[in-house]
Amino acid sequence: MRTLKLLTGLLLTITLFTSCVVEVNDFDDSITLEQLVTSYDLWYIDYNKTTGGGDVPFLSKAFTVSFQNGRLLANSNLVGLGAVGNGYGDQIGYYETINGVLEIDHNLDGFIDLEVSQLSNDEIRLRDTYTNTSYYLIGYRKSNFDFDQVFYDNIEYFLQEYVAWEKTYTSQEGALNEFDDENFLQFTPENQTTFRSSQDEFGTNIGLLIWNFEGGYEVFDVAGFDDVKILTLDYDFFDNEEFELSVINDEEIDLFHVASGTTYTFKGRDNIVFKNASEKGKTKDRKRFKVNRKTKKRQIKV
Repeated sequence: MRTLKLLTGLLLTITLFTSCVVEVNDFDDSITLEQLVTSYDLWYIDYNKTTGGGDVPFLSKAFTVSFQNGRLLANSNLVGLGAVGNGYGDQIGYYETINGVLEIDHNLDGFIDLEVSQLSNDEIRLRDTYTNTSYYLIGYRKSNFDFDQVFYDNIEYFLQEYVAWEKTYTSQEGALNEFDDENFLQFTPENQTTFRSSQDEFGTNIGLLIWNFEGGYEVFDVAGFDDVKILTLDYDFFDNEEFELSVINDEEIDLFHVASGTTYTFKGRDNIVFKNASEKGKTKDRKRFKVNRKTKKRQIKV
């Protein structure tokens, strides 16, 4: 387990210089395709910018990919990000750069040819010509990559990576409220807007939990803050519950209940591993989805 040490001043959102879109061989004649794809340790897949109606599964499932001497690696999970594979993730196949084409030999999906365009010094586009689908990747040195910010930028996926979240702490500060009785939460990967809650006793076996309620949830960005999100849980019988969500590490979150002033700590139970490799069948599969969050103003003083 890797504890998050929140860094400042580094965001994963990089401005696109769309006027510089050219093929790699025209961008810099002195650099080869192999040199280009290996020029950064990690390529962050900005999935929200994906265009086209097709799908390249290994790119749709991963948060980062890396190209290392013919080996293709990917981080397809947030839990363990920065630790698995020394930060590069799992090996999911092999690659070759032949005649300006990136040829992928994926462990599950077989051979895929991708056209590579260099958009700027640290951004490339990978295009599947068969389906006319394009993915946009931003390059980082591992020493400069903000692993912590990836959790906040992809918080919906992080919430899904445990079978359940168990309440482990309730602050003395704060007024009594209905949510005090909720001891377990679940955010389903099958539907990114559904949550469940349980009032079972602490320490209950996850497989024996009775989910007392199922409803909708939504995550909001917070104006002016990158290290906090707003989470709303829609309880029909006592209205929406609103929390400020902070990531402690890759298995713990804090939920500050805005209405009562109570802080709850939840710990992830039973990590779900989403593999983008040859272990399919032993682990679950997941595809990323585009996230278009709304923004709210922070209601508490900091």
